[in-house]
Amino acid sequence: MNKLKPKLFSVMKTYNSKQFAKDIIAGLIVAIIALPLSIALAIASGVSPEQGLYTAIFAGFFISFLGGSRVQIGGPTAAFVVIIYGIVTQYGMAGLTVATLMAGIILILMGLLKFGSLIKYIPYTITTGFTAGVALGIFAGQIKDFLGLDMGSVPSEFIEKVEAYAKHITTIDRDTVIVGVISLAILIIMPFISKIVPGSLVAIIVATLIVKFTPLETATIGSVYGELSSNIPAPSIPDFNFDMIRELLPSAFTIAILAGIESLLSCVVSDGMINSRHRSNMELIGQGVGNIASGLFGGIPATGAIARTAANVKNGGRTPIAGMVHAITLLIILKLAMPLAAMIPMTTLAAILIVVAYNMSEWREFVDLCKHAPKSDVTILFVTFILTVIFDLVVAIEVGIVLAALLFIKRMSDVSSVRSWTYINGYDDSHENDPMHIGLKEVPEHTLVYEIDGPMFFGVADNFLSISVTDDTKVLILRMRSVPAMDITALNALEKVYNICEGKNVTLVLSHVNEQPKHMMEKAGFVEKVGEQNFKENIDAALEWAAQLV
Repeated sequence: MNKLKPKLFSVMKTYNSKQFAKDIIAGLIVAIIALPLSIALAIASGVSPEQGLYTAIFAGFFISFLGGSRVQIGGPTAAFVVIIYGIVTQYGMAGLTVATLMAGIILILMGLLKFGSLIKYIPYTITTGFTAGVALGIFAGQIKDFLGLDMGSVPSEFIEKVEAYAKHITTIDRDTVIVGVISLAILIIMPFISKIVPGSLVAIIVATLIVKFTPLETATIGSVYGELSSNIPAPSIPDFNFDMIRELLPSAFTIAILAGIESLLSCVVSDGMINSRHRSNMELIGQGVGNIASGLFGGIPATGAIARTAANVKNGGRTPIAGMVHAITLLIILKLAMPLAAMIPMTTLAAILIVVAYNMSEWREFVDLCKHAPKSDVTILFVTFILTVIFDLVVAIEVGIVLAALLFIKRMSDVSSVRSWTYINGYDDSHENDPMHIGLKEVPEHTLVYEIDGPMFFGVADNFLSISVTDDTKVLILRMRSVPAMDITALNALEKVYNICEGKNVTLVLSHVNEQPKHMMEKAGFVEKVGEQNFKENIDAALEWAAQLV
């Protein structure tokens, strides 16, 4: 799973002409699906339509060629729209290119450092929260084109968007709304008619013909952006300086993290569909190279696209060849048919993105979390969602992860404890199936036993301060079989307990110390200080040793 070898090089050992034919067909179908989405996502991100295709072509090719999945399809996705729009608004296309290149480098480093498995530690509440926030942001960004509002450029901030729409709501264009509603109806109905023909393609064809052959007039890609270029730009790096890098670094990290999360989620989904296993670290490297290629050729950030990957699998794609065919097909379309794209109505692209936003919002999961998750998790969900909508993904993810970490510390603190054994007479049958329970043990005189439960770390280190010894105590046993891990703060607190024992001539005995705490104690010199003979493998040995000491 963590092998640093592209999947393409592995699958080619058993490749045959029959699978090649299936990969060709799957690649062609996915390219048709990706064409309108790439253009729509580019426009929604505040860049030219061609740049969406550059992304799908160059990033898509290298993500398949060097990635760790058999069937991953790479390209622009809705998750990046809000953050790209903000970068372009503030720093221009040069800033976006620099951020994309840095994100690619970060992704490669993450793969080389084998961080692929660490992505799974991003809490579900955070991914759900920012995904819903991004979906709302995408939806809000389409209102102008869907309704044909007569206004200038759409502000990047959500609150400013709403204010601008409210100010210009009286400028709704009737023809635009009619074409937009027809497009939206096609997008909603088509999945019930055909699972093969993409609704977005049908909506574009029908809407374009309506505008061409009826009196209805509405803005098109050509009327807004002018003539579309079919040329491939030469690779280039914009001028940049240290201040630009420093300011864009948080955005680059956010792009890299989002690309990592979405691509690996897509890999997991596709693994289940084809009964395979992806190579997570190689996938990150492939994503990094893909983003660098996209940035060099004027594209925008890219990642694995779950919907396009699923379409690839359903149409027979089983190797990275299908993804490479998808990229080459889009290149051919760019060179031969790009002028036709100028006829596509802007309101139709807005309708496509409204459906994309609805599908990615995962509103059912959002509502389900609100109903069944603990209040603390719901708080993180809403904080991440609100910060994504009102501010941006950088702030949302930073705050969300900090809150999730604090919540985790709190929960670990709640399950960690230091408690003294209760000394009772007779047999305690409440734990008759636990041969290590106090009810079955005979404790020597002048001996105290404390049971330590849960991980011992900085959040609960002060629990050691609850340990006390009486004047007649000769031996103190700390039973640590339920301590899986310990950090240096907890060890420092434990050393204070040892110092108290040493001052009162009390022998400290530790029972059943697990591997990680024992290793830390050895490294810090605590084992040598306490004495190896005072570390016992279980409570029986510790009690027997205490009897001898007493």
